[in-house]
Amino acid sequence: MKPVGPLPPEFVGQSGVLTIAGAPAEQWAADTPVFVYDAGIVAARIRRFRAAFPMVDLHYAIKANPLPALLDTVAPWVDGLDVASGGELERALAVKPGGAISFAGPGKRDAELAAALRNGATLNLESDGEATRALRLADQLGVTPRLAVRVNPDVELRGSGMKMGGRPSPFGVDAAAAAALVRRLIDAGADWRGFHIYAGSQALDAGAIIETQAATLALAARLAEAAGAAPPLVNLGGGFGVPYFAGDRPLDVERVGAGLAEGLATRAAVLREARFAIELGRWLVAEAGVYLTRIVDRKTSQGETFLVTDGGLNHQLAASGNFGTVVRRNYPLALASAIDGPAAETVSVVGPLCTPLDRLGDRVALPEAQPGDLIAVFLAGAYGASASPAAFLGHPAAAEIVVGGA
Repeated sequence: MKPVGPLPPEFVGQSGVLTIAGAPAEQWAADTPVFVYDAGIVAARIRRFRAAFPMVDLHYAIKANPLPALLDTVAPWVDGLDVASGGELERALAVKPGGAISFAGPGKRDAELAAALRNGATLNLESDGEATRALRLADQLGVTPRLAVRVNPDVELRGSGMKMGGRPSPFGVDAAAAAALVRRLIDAGADWRGFHIYAGSQALDAGAIIETQAATLALAARLAEAAGAAPPLVNLGGGFGVPYFAGDRPLDVERVGAGLAEGLATRAAVLREARFAIELGRWLVAEAGVYLTRIVDRKTSQGETFLVTDGGLNHQLAASGNFGTVVRRNYPLALASAIDGPAAETVSVVGPLCTPLDRLGDRVALPEAQPGDLIAVFLAGAYGASASPAAFLGHPAAAEIVVGGA
């Protein structure tokens, strides 16, 4: 038997049948597989952030989950949206004005740059070459470009699941070259919007995040002084993690907020008039999502029991262990009809794809389950449907629905 990750706090202590937004899971599962996103959980996360970071803007990084119905719900609750492609920009513009949108990511095509410039979005520049193209396109369009410099910081977020700084990177301008680029943008007549500094993601260590945010503030001040200009905004990145696996502990967000408040109270004079933002995706929406998939078959092979479901890695690549994890570990998973029921057997939950990689639960302890029962995979609100190979082997796409409310 192998352990599963901890249930999100909103589902801990449920008696018997899994409920989502106050209704039994079966109510949302007329068609499976289906992702169910509880907007009430997202709203509660945003309220918690506001309480812990009253001095900081909140941006939603829509790469975590770009479902239009979810964006419709989240957009009024946040100060800005961060996008990483022309497609995401189009979705963001449907719910927010361009001035509340920032566009990061390497390899932006001219058409994407032009769309951002036309709509007044801020481009987080990743290189000198991208800056040259953005300035040229802005001149052709007759607009004043809103440009920020994404910095490849000389620090990394200790303990992060994905490190974004302290090393050679396709993301951002090296810290040593950032001030010169800022000066160039200002001299060219651009509307310089500040810095975007992102050191890592999926961190659960509050102390490491506090340490990195302090280093980020110091770096922003040093670069601003070298450029001779105060930044209107410093985007501190995000990196807030969620507990996916056995042994993971939730991030102490309130401690992070207190640490940042101390750092901002003593920040350098060049940053005194700056606004600050944190961009979050996973932490806001991951635990609000549940993936429901129905058991199609139950079989035994060489003494091991398999529950074969109608959905798998084609919808939930990360839960199958094929989205960046080095060692495969089990996401939180349960039998929806007996979420807190005693374990009766050890089974492996596998999807319908013709590959041994399609495994949602590896030798997990569950109550006895039969064909027709629902399996619930938790933490499905981020990097699920849009981050998975839905077209692989031609199986149907999963449905996605937003339920509940603030």
